Amino acid sequence: MQELGFSGKPDLLPGTRISLVRWLWWGFLGVFTLLYGVSVLASNVWVLRIEGGIGPGSAGYFISAVEDAQINDVDLIVLSLDTPGGLDQSMRDMIKVILASRIPVVTYVSPKGSRAASAGTYIMYASHVAAMAPATNIGSSTPVSLGGASPVPMPTQPEDTDNEEQKSQSSGSAMERKVINDAVAYIRGLAQLRKRNVEWAEQTVRDATNLPSSDALEMNVIDIIATDLDDLLGQLQGRQVKIGDKDIVLNLTNISIEERLPDWRDNFLTTITNPNIAYVLLMIGMYGLILEFYNPGMGVPGVVGIISLLVAAFALQMLPVSYVGLALILLGVGLMIVEAVSPSFGIFGLGGVAAFVLGSIMLIDTELPIYQISVPLIAAMATASAAVFVFTLAFALRARNQPVSAGSEVFPGSSAVVAEDFDHLGMVRFEGELWQASTSRPLTKGSIVKIKARQGLVLELEPDNQQE
Repeated sequence: MQELGFSGKPDLLPGTRISLVRWLWWGFLGVFTLLYGVSVLASNVWVLRIEGGIGPGSAGYFISAVEDAQINDVDLIVLSLDTPGGLDQSMRDMIKVILASRIPVVTYVSPKGSRAASAGTYIMYASHVAAMAPATNIGSSTPVSLGGASPVPMPTQPEDTDNEEQKSQSSGSAMERKVINDAVAYIRGLAQLRKRNVEWAEQTVRDATNLPSSDALEMNVIDIIATDLDDLLGQLQGRQVKIGDKDIVLNLTNISIEERLPDWRDNFLTTITNPNIAYVLLMIGMYGLILEFYNPGMGVPGVVGIISLLVAAFALQMLPVSYVGLALILLGVGLMIVEAVSPSFGIFGLGGVAAFVLGSIMLIDTELPIYQISVPLIAAMATASAAVFVFTLAFALRARNQPVSAGSEVFPGSSAVVAEDFDHLGMVRFEGELWQASTSRPLTKGSIVKIKARQGLVLELEPDNQQE
C-alpha cells in the first residue's frame, strides 16, 4: 500500500529532482549565452572625418585608420567627407586602400553644404557605398595639373572620324589629352566596378560638371541620400555590398559608433605638408645656417636651421615640388648673401630678390588653390630678405664715406705721448700702444708730440711741435 504524505500526493523521486535542477541550470546557461551572444554580435562602426584638401596628412590618417579597423574586426567604416579636391597621389593611395579593404567603406558627403569635388569624386566612386546629405554636391573632377588649362571638351563627332585635324583641335595639346584620358579611364574603371553612372563619370572629368545630391541619386552617381549618420546607418541595414569577389549583406544591429580622430602624427604631418608651413620652415632653415656661418659657435641658429631644413625637406618630398622653383630660391638667397659679403651696390641683391620671388611662386607645381603658397607670405619673405640686403648695402656705403681709422693713413697729424726721455730714438704711446719714434730734438717724458709719418715700425715726429 502506497504511503501518502501530508499533501496527499506522492514525493518526487530522487531522479526527478536531479532532472529538474539540470533543466534549470541549462536554462540559465542558455539565457546567459543568448545575452552574451547579442553583445558580441553588436555592430562596430568607425567614423572618420576629412575636411579640407586631400593631401599626405589626410591620406595617412585614412590609411592608418582602415588598417587599424581591419585588425580590430570593425564591421563598417564611414568616411565623412567635405573636400574641394587634393593631390592626385594622395587620392590614389586612399583609393587603393578602399579597393583592398575587407571592411565596407561608406563615403558620406556631410554635413549639409559640403562637397566632394575633384579628388573627392573619385573617392566617392571607389567606395562600396556612396552617400550624400541634402544640399551637398559632387563633381568638378577635371585634373588641374595642366597649368590652368581649360577643360578638354567632350568629342562632338564619332570616334571613327577621319578628320584628325578637327579631333586634335577639339582635344587640346598632346599632354592635356594624356592627362585627361588617364583620369577618364581611372574614374570609368571605378564606376564600372561599383556599377555607377559611367557616362557622367567621364563627363565630370572632361567638362567639370557638378551635381547636387538629389540629381546624383537620380542619375545613379550615388546610392543613398541621408539626413544624418543615424539615417545613413538605418538605410544601410540589409544592404548588399561587394567585398572583393564576395557579396555580403550588412547586418547592423546593436550599433556601437566610434569616431576615430587623427593622432598627433597625422596632425603633425598635415601641418608640415601645408605648403605655407613648409615654405616658412625652408626659409628658417636657410637663414639659420647663414647666421651660424656669420657667427660661428652661437649654436642655436645652426641647430634650429638644420632641424627646420630637415623637416622642410621631408614635407616638400611629399608635395608636388618644382625643382626649378627650389633652385631659383637657393640662387636668390645665394645672391643676397654675396651682396652682403661683397657689396656690389645692388646688382647681386636685386637679382637675388627677383630670383627668390620667382622661385617662391614656382615652388609648388600644381594649380590647386589649396596647395599654393600664399602671395602675401611670399611678399613678406621677399621684403624681409630685401631689407637685409638694403641694410647691408647702406652700412657698406656709410663705412665707405667714413674717414680711415686704420692703416698708415691714420698716423700723419695724430698726437702721441712721449713715454721716456730721449733725444734721437725712443718710445711714444699712441692709442694705447708703445711705438718706437725718431726725433731731431730732445723730448721729455709726458710731453705731447705730433706724428709726421710712419716708416715701417718707427714713427717720425714733427721736429718743432712739442706740447707740454
